[in-house]
Amino acid sequence: MSLRMHESVRPVLDRLDVPTDLLVAGAWRGGHDGGRIDVRDPATGEVLASVADAGVPDAQDAVDAAAAAAAGWAATAPRARAELLLRVHTLMHERSEELALLISLENGKSLADARSEVAYAAEFFRWYGEEVVRLRGQVGLSPGGGNRLVVTHRPVGISVLITPWNFPAAMATRKIAPALAAGCTAILKPATETPLTALAVAALLQEAGLPDGVLNVLTTRRPGPVIEAVLTDPRTRMLSFTGSTEIGRRLLRTAADQVLKCGMELGGNAPFVVLADADVDAAVEGAMVAKMRNGGQACTAANRFFVQAPVHDTFVEGLVARMADVRVGPGSDERTQCGPLINDDAVRKVDELVQDALARGARAVLGGARPEDGPGSYYPPTVLVDVPADARLLHEEIFGPVAPVVRFEREEEMLTMVNDTEYGLVSYLYTGELGRGLRLAESIDSGMVGLNRGLVSDPAAPFGGTKQSGLGREGSTEGLLEFMETQYVATSW
Repeated sequence: MSLRMHESVRPVLDRLDVPTDLLVAGAWRGGHDGGRIDVRDPATGEVLASVADAGVPDAQDAVDAAAAAAAGWAATAPRARAELLLRVHTLMHERSEELALLISLENGKSLADARSEVAYAAEFFRWYGEEVVRLRGQVGLSPGGGNRLVVTHRPVGISVLITPWNFPAAMATRKIAPALAAGCTAILKPATETPLTALAVAALLQEAGLPDGVLNVLTTRRPGPVIEAVLTDPRTRMLSFTGSTEIGRRLLRTAADQVLKCGMELGGNAPFVVLADADVDAAVEGAMVAKMRNGGQACTAANRFFVQAPVHDTFVEGLVARMADVRVGPGSDERTQCGPLINDDAVRKVDELVQDALARGARAVLGGARPEDGPGSYYPPTVLVDVPADARLLHEEIFGPVAPVVRFEREEEMLTMVNDTEYGLVSYLYTGELGRGLRLAESIDSGMVGLNRGLVSDPAAPFGGTKQSGLGREGSTEGLLEFMETQYVATSW
């Protein structure tokens, strides 16, 4: 075990082999230039481990490895691919406590959140293990009767998978599982802040019997040139990225020159709407899930709260009471409900957005200021009211435990505010009338809507957004087809 950490947690991780090098062609090795990247615990700032730092030569080696393994993996029977994925699902559950602690240590999220993430992440292996054996093509007669139409699906080819730090297990498995199920070989680039969980998952895939070169993992502090080298290689055919809209735009420009197939899960600005006929207690509970999961560091996190006037004060009172009871501390402490943010830069950004809102006339009824001293990247649970329309945090992702609440009178007014954003990933809507909720959901421009629910993510559901929240879908059958090309054969018999 190469992780350096407090002796009290070392025994818990003894069963989890966490590599710290690059995975290329089935071998764990350092980068060509020998560089290393420190991985820090956001609760303390202490170094947990150092991982290999890949450069352009390593990226080229990874493409070579993926290309060498491509034909054999594509020819592997769907059932054999499925059984491997199901073995990884089992392994993740067997090591769930160790994986959850690893996530808490490098990401900072509470153990409760981390355990939920491990279960969610593992489910992608089961879902796609089951789904790939059910994927069928079509055979039909052309309308004119002149020929038969034979439609099949085949792997798109070498796929580049780029994942963020906020869900280091789930964002990796949500891409790895469908790529491998489809018969693609892949190159995974996890976030520099949280590479250890992705490396641990890759090791479990090896343990389950994944052939060499099918999945390659590059950790790097130089993502620009490394990813450009991979994307501009003519053998690469697919890019799947989860991260900010700004970085997504840059990657799309590079991918456009190669006409790569792209799946992009980008930023969000999720509205959370509470109508006057809603069950306010249920809305408060849903808000806690939608806002406080991973301390608000999620693209699906509720970012803007719009509450109809008759229930505004009651909702705020309930939300403040629940947020005030949240225990903040190191994620690896069982008592913690909200861990630190990922780093000090994240704390500065959240506080900047809060101070901007306060300067424009918002009021903090809970929190509203960063801690003055002490180790760790913490920001307190915060509730703001009387938030003006021009406050930046109504237009930018907060990525922290901050809930800005806006009062509204009429549905039409609410819909205008909800849709006044370049993003369209997810929305949340609470109402006591199902028909009203479904009608309003159709008027909200987002790829997903949580209707009387504070959680929408499910491996069996198509996850993705509209506008500048991305392209394509992950999860469900759509997520598998993202990694496949459709081929049509015209013939007669």
